[in-house]
Amino acid sequence: MLDIHDGELMPTLENRRTMIRLIRQWKADIVMGHRPNDYHPDHRYTGVLMQDSAFIVTVPFFCPDTPHLTRNPVFLYVEDPFRRPNPFRADVVVAIDGMIEKKLKAIRALESQLIEGGCGGNASMIAKNAAEKEVLCRRCDQRFQRWATRIANQYRDKLIELYGEEKGKQVKYAEAFEVCEYGRRPTREELLKLFPFFPKKK
Repeated sequence: MLDIHDGELMPTLENRRTMIRLIRQWKADIVMGHRPNDYHPDHRYTGVLMQDSAFIVTVPFFCPDTPHLTRNPVFLYVEDPFRRPNPFRADVVVAIDGMIEKKLKAIRALESQLIEGGCGGNASMIAKNAAEKEVLCRRCDQRFQRWATRIANQYRDKLIELYGEEKGKQVKYAEAFEVCEYGRRPTREELLKLFPFFPKKK
């Protein structure tokens, strides 16, 4: 988490340097973020900063105080429904059936964003007691489950391609990602290393 207030993220040179240093420090194999045509300016500019970091993380003389990466990570955009200027393309679709409870627990931890209304929230949306909070949490769970179900159904063909027909047809919840062409473009063999739960082709 960076010390930047909601709605105030800008694609500045300072923030680009911060992102590049962090990616290098983590020695990241995969970097995930929003596409730069999202509805929220913070999401859009995160996508721009991620694009600007792709490739530059390997350049030795940019931020020389943090050792550059010798291998460019795979940069992935998280799925969104926006169609303009270009629709999302699902390159990787991951089944999350076995992790759904952990995902819901993690989402519940983001109370201000996902339970109390986020940037459109106000004091009236805050639960007054434990019972009200539980109702709000269940609604949040249901929204995420509907979203993950839509992903699985919308990209069923990709799930079948990656997991095989039998498993691909059974997936209930999924997340989808698009490969950013500015980073490394992984082969299928590389994807199998990065996502080792995909079955190997026989």
